Amino acid sequence: MGTYKYSAELRADAVALARSSGRPVSRIAAELGVNHETLRQWIKTAQNAERPEALAESTKDAEIAALRRQVRELEMERDILRRAAKYLAGETNW
Repeated sequence: MGTYKYSAELRADAVALARSSGRPVSRIAAELGVNHETLRQWIKTAQNAERPEALAESTKDAEIAALRRQVRELEMERDILRRAAKYLAGETNW
């Protein structure tokens, strides 16, 4: 068993056929002699290529969420340090 290299033309035609017909992807893949998961990946890749702004937007959303988590963590650490400083200042009677 080896890996098969399909032409870009075949990939584009298969994706167009899968999009235009109402038939299941597995049936189209069987007719073309391609694994159904391979055809699904081609369709997914074509959709991502058509919508790069959606991919960029999801990346931005993930980055914003990570930064918000980091801000919450840093604020919590700051509050703990402030409370510790107040406590220690009271203990030493400055």
